[in-house]
Amino acid sequence: MPTKALNRGMRLSLMIVTLFITSTVNAVTDAQEAPTIFGDVTISPQFSPDPLTVRGMSGGSISGSKVGGRTETATGPCTGFVDETPDHTLALTGKFDYLKLQVQSPEDTTIIIKGPGGTWCNDDFDGKNAGIVGEWLAGSYQVWVGSYKQGKYLPYTLKITEVK
Repeated sequence: MPTKALNRGMRLSLMIVTLFITSTVNAVTDAQEAPTIFGDVTISPQFSPDPLTVRGMSGGSISGSKVGGRTETATGPCTGFVDETPDHTLALTGKFDYLKLQVQSPEDTTIIIKGPGGTWCNDDFDGKNAGIVGEWLAGSYQVWVGSYKQGKYLPYTLKITEVK
C-alpha cells in the first residue's frame, strides 16, 4: 500500500512539474510575440519588422512643458503629464529621411521627444493619438508619452515605421 501511495505522489509531482514547464514555455512564447513594455529600441534604416511596436502606460505627475522645456514646438504643444524618466529610449544607428512615431491609445495622449537637434512635442497628430513624423538624425532619443490628467495612466502602443 505505501508503494502505491508513493507512486501516485510521484506521478502527481511529475504532472505538476510538467504543467509548470509547459506554462513557463507558453508564457515565454507569448512574451516574445507581444510588444515589449517600456522597451528601449535600437534601429537602422530599413529595419524589420516595420512597423515596430512597444507598449507602455502614459502619464505621470510632471507637466509636459517642464520636461519639454517650453510650451510649444514646431510639431505641437508640450502638454499633459509625464513621468520624470522617459518611457522609451530610441537609438537610431543612421539618419532616417522619413520616420514616424505614433501613439495608439483608447484615450487622448501626448508625446515629447528629446534628441539630436532638439525637442519635439505633439498632441492630436491623428485624432487624439499623438505622433511625430519627419527626418531624423542618427543618435539617441528620449520618448515620453503623456496623459492629460495628472496621475492618470493609460495603456498605449507606440508604433515606429518608415512607411509613409
